[in-house]
Amino acid sequence: MKGDIVRLAVAGWLGASASVAATSIPPDIILIHPGVTLVSGDTWLEDGKRYRLFGVQSCLRGTWFTNATGRRLDCGDASMAFLAAFIKDTNPRCTPLVITSELAYVVCSAAIGSQTVDLGTALVGSGYAFAALDNRGLPANPAYAVAEQRARAARAGLWQFADVQHPALILGPAESQGKAQK
Repeated sequence: MKGDIVRLAVAGWLGASASVAATSIPPDIILIHPGVTLVSGDTWLEDGKRYRLFGVQSCLRGTWFTNATGRRLDCGDASMAFLAAFIKDTNPRCTPLVITSELAYVVCSAAIGSQTVDLGTALVGSGYAFAALDNRGLPANPAYAVAEQRARAARAGLWQFADVQHPALILGPAESQGKAQK
């Protein structure tokens, strides 16, 4: 029952931003193997299929931050490197929530020692990803918003750099501008 509610909430969130081609959720688990093709710090390709972590927004490629030594680095590459390391070290298992014509939105977990952790919480809580916002500007997953606030307060990961840009500041205006042009 709870899973059905989550699937409905995800489908509702996607309704405004993507057309759902199939709403049947396959019961199988998707394993993320080292060597998958990472598209970003929240999206990857494997066997011709695109997967994206639901509720997670990685830093955007082509945006920059200045590290402690004064070197400008690509923020999206930093998010992607952290996801790659997490995949390599933990071999996450994912469950599809919604499959659209373009991609499968998934939630993933991994065993670290004797604990199972949510991949989205790990990425956002480490400061190498952000809580994705829905079409109303609200967190798609409120737990990730809490993890983001904690990471920011602790200056974890990318939050330690004063010039890191939250992707919502870039994506929000771009999306609004695109809607105004239609």
